[in-house]
Amino acid sequence: MLVPVLLFLLGFALLIKGGDWFVDGSVGIAHRFHLPELLIGATIVSIGTTLPEVMVSSQAAIEGNAGISYGNAIGSIICNTSLIAALTLAFRPGKVNSKSFILPTVFFFASAVLYALNAYITGQFYRWQGILFLAIFVLYMVWSTIHMKKHPELAEENDDGEEESKPKALWLEIVLLVVGAAAIAVGARLLVDNGTLIAQALGVPDSVIGLTMVALGTSLPELITAITSLIKGHGALSLGNVIGANLFNIVLVSGAAITISPFAIPAEKTIMGLNSSLVVDIPVMLGVMALLCYPPLFKGKLYRWQGILLLCIYVAFTVYQFAV
Repeated sequence: MLVPVLLFLLGFALLIKGGDWFVDGSVGIAHRFHLPELLIGATIVSIGTTLPEVMVSSQAAIEGNAGISYGNAIGSIICNTSLIAALTLAFRPGKVNSKSFILPTVFFFASAVLYALNAYITGQFYRWQGILFLAIFVLYMVWSTIHMKKHPELAEENDDGEEESKPKALWLEIVLLVVGAAAIAVGARLLVDNGTLIAQALGVPDSVIGLTMVALGTSLPELITAITSLIKGHGALSLGNVIGANLFNIVLVSGAAITISPFAIPAEKTIMGLNSSLVVDIPVMLGVMALLCYPPLFKGKLYRWQGILLLCIYVAFTVYQFAV
């Protein structure tokens, strides 16, 4: 049991550092070829922080492990919202520009409702639906880039204000890109394989491991971003990253996994004879996002009570997964 746990933690570490290296290398190369700053932020950085979820869910899908593939995407959204964003709100509430959150929020809820309706109506995801989610991802990337070019003031408000670092040598940027991608791939494999072994040894359903441990592990890049943003006093930046990452978990992470290997909604855990995913997981996912997004969109403010309530929901959700 000790070896799978150690390899599981090693997988976490490789995912974190691999994502960091991948983003550093790709952003450095993009700057070298004078790609627009807006385009870099909207594509390379955003995708880079979501790569751990993409690789873990895709690896799980290839191995036919629907529990982890499904649970990782849903669990990461819940973790991003009710733990990572909640910490931001609990420590740094304040006013925000609601216009900068409209586009990702609308795309998220449109995609999430489509995802939920399919889960409730058919209980099965088909390959064409995965392709549809990936198409929505491409549409969002193009639309958001065009939107930011038309409204550069929104991008400036979300700038972290850091001074541009000294460019690295081209060979080092290429090495970071390649090694980062390899580390993410290896880390994802270790996380899925050993997470499955731990779940089997503890008698815990794979979907629970995906919803909690794996989801938390693959959300660590967002957590690190949130903590860094808090230290530097940029709470809105952290919130924007969380909403974007949640959208990517639906359209990119789930889209890739479904396209690779279509699967049914896991029914390993029930509550009162009903599928726990349909009764608890999806409603919690939609509920915490609604709780997060309503005040900034309609009030232009973030409140401390939001963060505290979201943290309480996360604790209750995690306890439920293991205790019930």
